[in-house]
Amino acid sequence: MNQEINVLLQDTTLDKELKKIAKKVADSERISDDDALLLYQKASLGFVGILANFVREKKHGDKTYFNRNFHVEPTNVCVYTCTFCSYSRLIKKRSEGWEYNIEQIMDIVKSYDDKPVTEVHIVGGVLPQYDFKFYVDLFKTIKQHRPELHIKGLTPVEYHYVFKKAKISYEAGMKAMVEAGLDSMPGGGAEIFHPEIHDQIAKGKCTADQWLEMHEILHNLGKPSNATMLYGHIESYWHRVDHMARLRSLQDKTTGFRTFIPLKFRNKNNQLSHLEELSAVEDLKNYAIARIYLDNFDHIKAYWPMIGRTTAQLSLAYGVNDMDGTIDDTTKIYSMAGSEEQNPSLNTQQLVSLIKAVNRHPIERDTVYNVVQDFALIDPEHQALDGFLELPVINNN
Repeated sequence: MNQEINVLLQDTTLDKELKKIAKKVADSERISDDDALLLYQKASLGFVGILANFVREKKHGDKTYFNRNFHVEPTNVCVYTCTFCSYSRLIKKRSEGWEYNIEQIMDIVKSYDDKPVTEVHIVGGVLPQYDFKFYVDLFKTIKQHRPELHIKGLTPVEYHYVFKKAKISYEAGMKAMVEAGLDSMPGGGAEIFHPEIHDQIAKGKCTADQWLEMHEILHNLGKPSNATMLYGHIESYWHRVDHMARLRSLQDKTTGFRTFIPLKFRNKNNQLSHLEELSAVEDLKNYAIARIYLDNFDHIKAYWPMIGRTTAQLSLAYGVNDMDGTIDDTTKIYSMAGSEEQNPSLNTQQLVSLIKAVNRHPIERDTVYNVVQDFALIDPEHQALDGFLELPVINNN
């Protein structure tokens, strides 16, 4: 048994209910929803950190993954008015945003032709012209240009709008997207599933059931996806547990989720700016509880453009085993909400150095966690390998 957990179990002063949870984790037994809620309410950061790190190291040892990726955001103009969103612009203010056509998007994709990226991540606002045909044509065009580039594209929020406008079923729509070149689906648009929260912060968007249904359909087509949870706004702890419970239930059924990504609410330039942001301590506790509770998810990811590289680095001791990717300053979703990373870009050297600095084992992966390159024995300061030092350096912290 892990020595730190053994110390917890021998501690006569430890709350009896928390000790029972520690025993479950030590015995690889699934914790309940009530257990997860208790961890939020009563457990210290140190306590959940020990349990989460035990689970993390049992699954992955010191291995910490990242990939070389870039984002394409076709537009930030949107028909929806989510209260937490700092990124989108309403149609009546579309002059403040951007709207790319396929040729312009392909210019972005082609700018990476000489770089060893493995994934393009495509998400954006929802507008009528970004319809079923647009995305089918876009995916086909990307695949024709660079067949090996993994397309991780669109959230259920976007697909729901696209399929409804095209008057086709989710099944027919997802099948057509896969045939056009879609390789996986990101986890965005989940927000908080419970309707009493969802209807306040994301009214009009697809419901929790619809979000889950589209992921299930994609899994049944043999394609993976990710899952997220937007936390730290108007929700309560039990809303987070309810959210993760629905994810864990679907994962039991399909095993199609690769990664869970907790997304921190940032309070700049949105309708919830009056709310205080959570502390880094609360962020780390949330990562840890997610790792403990979501026993059927292989990976927990810290999205460093959202929480900053320092907190992301710390999270590697609280259940996290994935640092996302290089990004290359290609997303504005969190920088526009006031995140520490105003120009989010890390080259491979920097990601490897961050991971090694906390005695973790850096591994470059593809989107589905096949190993591309193991950097455990490479000195990031002096050795170039397979484009290792060739990606753009950071612009601004």
